[in-house]
Amino acid sequence: MRKLAHEEIKRVDPSEISSIERHPVCVLLENIRSAHNVGAILRSADGALASEVILGGITPDGNHKGVNKSALGAQEFVPWRTCADAVSAVRSLKTKGFTVAALELTDTPTTSGDLASKDFPLCLVVGNEVTGISDDLLAECDLALEIPQFGAKQSLNVSVALGIALFDVVRHYRSLAAL
Repeated sequence: MRKLAHEEIKRVDPSEISSIERHPVCVLLENIRSAHNVGAILRSADGALASEVILGGITPDGNHKGVNKSALGAQEFVPWRTCADAVSAVRSLKTKGFTVAALELTDTPTTSGDLASKDFPLCLVVGNEVTGISDDLLAECDLALEIPQFGAKQSLNVSVALGIALFDVVRHYRSLAAL
C-alpha cells in the first residue's frame, strides 16, 4: 500500500460539478456559532454531494472569513443559502416532500438503517453546539437520527456528528437506490 500523490487523487472537474446529480439529502444548520464548524460541515456536504446546505439563524454564511478558512473552497461547490427562520425553512421543505430528521438525542431514536426509500428526499437538521436543536424546530421534525456512542460523554462536536450522519445517510440511500 502507498499513499496517493495529490495529482493521483480522482476528483470531479469543478466545471462539471453543477451538472452532477446530487443526493436527495440536504442539511439545515440552526444557530451554529462556530465558523469553523460551518466550514467543516460545508466540506462534508460537498464530499457527500448533498443537495444543499441551509444556514439558519445566527449561523455564519459561506462568505464569512472563518467559514472560508475551514471550508477550503467547498463553499464554492456545494449549494448553500441562508434563512432567518429555520422553522419556516423546514415547513417549506416539507411542502416539497422532504422528510425532516433531527440529529439529536431524543426519547424516540432512529438509525439511518431504519430509513426507507420513501424517507427521501431528506433534510438532516443540526442545532447549536451547546443547546442543540430548538424545541420549536424539533417539533417540526419527522424523526430523530441518533449516532450510537459507547463512551462516557455521549456527545460529539456538531461538525463531526453531521459528517458521520450525512455519510451514513448517503451510504444507506445509495444502497436503497441500488435495489
